[in-house]
This record gives sequence, structure tokens and C-alpha cells, in this order.
Amino acid sequence: MQNIRNVAVIAHVDHGKTTLIDALLKQTHVFRENQAEMQQSQIMDSNALERERGITILAKNCAIEYKGIKINIIDTPGHADFSGEVERTLGMADGALLIVDAQEGPMPQTRFVLKKAFGMNLKVITVINKIDKPNANIQRTLARLDDLFLDLAKTEAQLELTVLYAVAREGKVFISLPSNIEEQANCIPLLDAIISKIPAPANPVDGFFKMMVSSLDYDNHLGQIVIGKIHQGEVKAGQTVVIANRQQPEKFQIETVYLAEGLGRTKVDSAKAGEIVFLSGSKGVKVGDTLTDPKDLTPLAGIVIGEPTLHVRLSANTSPFAGQEGLYFTSRQLEERLTKEIENNVSLKIDKTDDGAFKISGRGELHLSILFETMRREGYEMEIGKPDVILKTIDGSLCEPVEEVSIIVVNEYIGVINQELGRRLAWLQKSQPVTDAETEFLYRVPTRNIIGLRSQLLTLTKGTVVLNSQIIDFEPKGKDIQKLRTGVIISNCTGRAVEYSLKTIKSHGTAFIQPGTKVYQGMIVGQTTKEDDVEINVCKEKNLTNHRKKSHQGITQLAPEENFSLEECIDFLEKDELLEITPLSLRLRKKLLTEIDRRRHRRSNGTTTD
Repeated sequence: MQNIRNVAVIAHVDHGKTTLIDALLKQTHVFRENQAEMQQSQIMDSNALERERGITILAKNCAIEYKGIKINIIDTPGHADFSGEVERTLGMADGALLIVDAQEGPMPQTRFVLKKAFGMNLKVITVINKIDKPNANIQRTLARLDDLFLDLAKTEAQLELTVLYAVAREGKVFISLPSNIEEQANCIPLLDAIISKIPAPANPVDGFFKMMVSSLDYDNHLGQIVIGKIHQGEVKAGQTVVIANRQQPEKFQIETVYLAEGLGRTKVDSAKAGEIVFLSGSKGVKVGDTLTDPKDLTPLAGIVIGEPTLHVRLSANTSPFAGQEGLYFTSRQLEERLTKEIENNVSLKIDKTDDGAFKISGRGELHLSILFETMRREGYEMEIGKPDVILKTIDGSLCEPVEEVSIIVVNEYIGVINQELGRRLAWLQKSQPVTDAETEFLYRVPTRNIIGLRSQLLTLTKGTVVLNSQIIDFEPKGKDIQKLRTGVIISNCTGRAVEYSLKTIKSHGTAFIQPGTKVYQGMIVGQTTKEDDVEINVCKEKNLTNHRKKSHQGITQLAPEENFSLEECIDFLEKDELLEITPLSLRLRKKLLTEIDRRRHRRSNGTTTD
């Protein structure tokens, strides 16, 4: 086991984890010089959504070799919504690389992942990345790291701060801060630090086989593949193992054993304690299960995963266009897909309601929206409602999650930041200059008031704001905030929108559709400038007459439609609205499609007198 190092790469989002792993893979000659991967970036982010968004969503394993020592690398997500991926995979590591942006310094997720690493007694090597940024402030970053380690360290040994400096996109790592960043360098200092600082696995080779399942994969030929680090003993192909943590222990036979090699896997006859292995032959195994030898059924301690904070109602599509664009649209098909999802997505919880719908609980808006986007790309149709926070009763008091929100903004937009956060009942903790032109604000905000904040601030600051948040506590539920959005324009007909009718929207607000768009009664086609909703016939065509008019009088200039992303659509929703999601379309609609049904509903709830 002295020839193995198991290392997790942890950081805040966009601080350069995956880019640094790219450099390690290339410089340890995992690929030939003529292979396409040598010209690629984000090699580990193989998922299409990960490449599109530039973030890591799923934790992944790879292995490199240096000086005869095999280094198993675990790439973890940096976004707070995917913290469950970090929590379930850190158990496979014996050490961690903590990547920190030289300009931004430690951020909310940096604190979270470092706390988890210290809690598992992992040896941490810190890499200050992006030292070539014009506004990089190394001394400030070092000072904040010192404070962070002092605050979170549980032992005296954890206070030792091993720091390297890097420009990951150029594959450069330095032992000390270089006077000239342009000088020649490579990743050798980091590889040497991993070998010297990260301990070899200390798992006992003697004893009966035990392993915690940290991740799952699927192969068309092999079926389900379980991934984890062997806690003790040895595993062999053909061996019978037991899922020990079930009420009725279940047996299955391991068909093949694989070890990581580069980005792929190599088949072996057996593997011993301390190795990260991939085992086929299982069926129905879940993340957190303990696999053991039948002679010792004592399970290992389970993985502790943070609780979800948001839930949303998902059901089969009930719009007039249901079933026209998707391959799977029944409740049964949705249930099968969601059941498969929770096998590996340990942060997700799914409950079926009495009316056949599903309550999906997750760690945040992004966590939920990634699931919905993945399902629509697979051909599923569904409809979802406005997200709600999950409340808890603590000491007899109803409590809600509260988040720490870090906002970095150009100084000219300080006023709009304070105004928008004030509307959302946020508490300003502190503010400090980042550079001469930028300021960082730290707020405490109830999670329910954060919904829609990111897209709103991006609009108000013309895309220049940097916003990050992390759940820090549960506090007694505060008062509700006022409605943050104006009314909507609703179609009162079914058909295709025409240019002549759409120009009437200009007098009411903003259009969400263009001429030729298929609409139905009750579908939201725009947003008003006032509080009340407005119904419009967007399918009405101009009456033809025998009178000739000047040609320019018949030309209509329409503003471009608002192209909402899935997250922006979710942010837009109010309690009486739904989002219809299909492989081809995102349609906002009212829950009750006709005005008479909406009026009856308002009367029954005592919200109107008409």
C-alpha cells in the first residue's frame, strides 16, 4: 500500500480543480502526444451539461503514475448544490488538494469542503491557483487561509499549512511565489508534494473483506458497477459478498474487479485494502451500502449527507400539448426514472403524493434544475411548480434554512445590490474592498428569499456580479417578503401567435414569444409592467379590407423575445403557476387555464370580491 496515494481535489466553484487535473493527466503521459485529449480542456467533465456550464456536477475517478507510485485522483464538484457528491466521495481519500483562487480567496464552499476534509482527518495540501490574475492578492489570500485553518482545524497537525502556487491553465506549479510567472515550470512540485505529504492508505490488509459503496456507475455489458475504497481485507473476482446493512442481508457474486488506470479501468484478479475498486455483478446496490465477506456481517458507519433545503412538486404534463414532444410522459415512466436517480444522487429525496405527483427535495435550485434538464434531454415531459423551502421544527419553533451569501460586484452597482438585498430582508454581515474597483459583501439571507436572486442580480449588474452562497444554519422563520415580480400576460386562446396581435403586448409589457409560436389558453406569453395579470388574444389576425394603405403602415417592429433558461423559468414562477418542461420547449402557464376557473379559485380562497 506504500505505492498508493488516494487524493480528492476540493475547492469552491471555478477555482480551477478540473483544469489542474487536466495538467496532471497530460504531464504524467496518460495520453500519447497525438491523442485528442492533449488538446482538450475539462477532460474529466465528460457530461454534456458539465461542459456547457463549465462546472463539475458528478464526482469522478482517474489514476496517474509518478515515480512508481499510483495516485488515485477524485475530482469533486465545487458548487454548493452538489455538496452531496463531496460528502459521499471524500471517504475514498487519504488526503486532499484544496484549490483556492488567488484573487477571490477562500469562499463559502471552500469552508465547507475544508471542514469535511478535517472531519475525516485528511491531510490537506493547499494550492493557490490563478496567481497570474491582474488583481491577484496573494498576501490577503494567505491571511484568510490562515484564519480559515485556525478556525476549522481539529488537531494541531491540521494547522500545518502546506502551500503551493499555480497557474493551472498553463500547467505550472511553484513551491514558492515566483518573481516571474512567465518562467518555465510544470506540475512536478505538486506531484512530489502529494507523495511526500499525503499518507499511504492505512487500511488493514488482514481480516475479512469490507467496503463502503461511495459511487455507482452503469455499463451496457456489465450492468451496475459499484465504486469504493476497500476498507479492509481483499476482494477477488468470483467472490461472494453480502450487503450487510440491510434488514435481510443480500448476497451476490462479484463477476469482475477493476482498478482505475488513467481515465479508464483495467481488469485485475484481486485488489487489497486501500485500493479504489470498481466491482461488477451487483444489482440493487445503493450508495452508502456496506459490502462484506459473509463471515463478518458487521456494517461500516454510514455516509452522513446534508439534508435537502428545497422541494418542488413534479407531475406528469397536463397541458393541452402534453405528449406531443416527448417520448416519456406518464406518471409510471416518471416514477421509474426518479427511482433510478436516487440510487446514485444521494442528496436527492423523492416522495410520492396522494394524487400521484412527486415531491422532489434537493440542496438548491441548481441541484434540482440539473435533474430536470437531464430528464428533458432524455425525452421526458413533466410539469413543476414553484420551489418551497423545507421547514424544520427545532425546540418547538418552526425554523427555515439561512444561507451565507457572498457577492463581489463592481463599485458602480453597490446601490442596486443593497436595494435588492434589502427587499429580500437580508442582513449585511460585512463588506470589504477586493480591488480598487470591486467590493465584496457578505449577507445572511433566508433560503426562500434567495430564489431568483442570481438571475436578478446578473440583470441589474449587466452580468458582472459574482454570487456564491452556502447554507449555514436553521433559524426561526421570519416574515414573508412582498411579491418581487409584476403580473403576467396570459393567452386566452389556443392556436398560433400572430404578429398583428403580439404588437398589442407592447402596450402592456414584454413578450416571451414570437409570431408563429404555438400557444394554448392559460399559457403565459409575457410580463406586464403592473401588478395585475392581463389576458390577451394573441391568435387574432388583422381583418382584411379593400382599402389600400401605405406599405410602411403594415410593418410591425417587435422586440426580441425573452429566452429564459430552465433556472430562470423556475425563478419566475409564482404559487399559482407551473412550468411545462418538454424536450423541445419550456412553457410557463397558470395552474388553472381558464379565467373562470381562476376566478372561482380566488373566490373560494377569499382573495377577491368580484
